[in-house]
Amino acid sequence: MARKGLLINYEFCTGCHTCEVACKQEHDYPAGRWGIIVKDLTRETEGKVQVDFLPFPTDLCDLCARRTARGEKPACVKHCMAACMSYGTVSELAAQMEELPRSVLYVPR
Repeated sequence: MARKGLLINYEFCTGCHTCEVACKQEHDYPAGRWGIIVKDLTRETEGKVQVDFLPFPTDLCDLCARRTARGEKPACVKHCMAACMSYGTVSELAAQMEELPRSVLYVPR
């Protein structure tokens, strides 16, 4: 069986935190626990401020194993308002990365 993963194209992440909320509700995590958390990366380059947002899966992320076993997308992917998250086989997602220079691939253990 092919390994599955999560591709995040942070070029278009708006930092809305919908993935965090969807994950927290799906798994009923207590305060301070997250399956995915959005980090903001603020830097100044050439006199301009640039803010990037990066949804970062934590060690609690299981890619919504119950949902994906039923053929559904992980909650974070389903609810991503910017549609910048994809779920699929690692080989499919790695191929997509060729066209997405500002992306990360998460593959849980």
